[in-house]
Amino acid sequence: MLELLDYPFMQRALLAALLIGLAAPAVGIYLVQRRQALMGDGIGHVALTGVALGFLFSTSPVWTAVVVSAAGAVAMELFRASGRARGDIALAMLFYGGMAGGVMIINLAPGGSTANLTTYLWGSVTTVSPADITAIVILSVFVLATALGLRRQLFAVCQDEEFARVTGLPVRLLNLLLAITAAATVTVAMRVVGLLLVSALMVIPVVAAQQATRGFAATLAFALVIGVLVSVSGTVTSYYADVPPGATIVLIAMGVFALLSVLARPLARHRVRRAAAGEPAAPPAPVAAA
Repeated sequence: MLELLDYPFMQRALLAALLIGLAAPAVGIYLVQRRQALMGDGIGHVALTGVALGFLFSTSPVWTAVVVSAAGAVAMELFRASGRARGDIALAMLFYGGMAGGVMIINLAPGGSTANLTTYLWGSVTTVSPADITAIVILSVFVLATALGLRRQLFAVCQDEEFARVTGLPVRLLNLLLAITAAATVTVAMRVVGLLLVSALMVIPVVAAQQATRGFAATLAFALVIGVLVSVSGTVTSYYADVPPGATIVLIAMGVFALLSVLARPLARHRVRRAAAGEPAAPPAPVAAA
């Protein structure tokens, strides 16, 4: 099995998978908490326009995708916070406008074709270049530093914005920072998982971890473990089985979710029985005053 490490492109792919497995759930847990699980899909569609701009201007599609997807995510957050439209409408605008813009721009690029977008839409192990790895490392460090370093503040904002605002937290700034971090995560993952499947890697490890854990810290830690497990194993499987890495990673993640869902029920019953066995007797009811 270790012979795949003899190939530089697999070394790059495995490093990218490891970083993606950490970054995606680290941001996804906040999106799941605030019920914006599909936000990654919307940003992915906008990132498609950024990729097409990279082809149009003959520059790195990764960095143009970062800029465009971050701008789209910020616009969606501002639109949602302003109250002028519901969040689902802003998300729909990202879906449709991003996809249409990407297809239009790629056909305007010199020698452009929608076929050039395939590796970005679905991911490709063999196309992760040294330049991509540099971008992935830089963006992953930013994502992890933000998601883990500000976990208490982000958790408070996602749990209850009004309470967070009362306690003095900069809610608007934290919301914008979360949107930018989500955009960076989508860009990090697009070379291996693909833009159309990246949201699954942000969400499934988190909801899978929720089946077996209680509390934010435990769920976050277990989600990171699941993210790394499915990303690396999916990349290795795609190499040996010659199948698309993005689809392989997502299917393995769904398998982990299904397994933990089956195990969660007896585990929950076991916890209930233990709690009932150790629960002290209820105190007698107070006697009413005459």
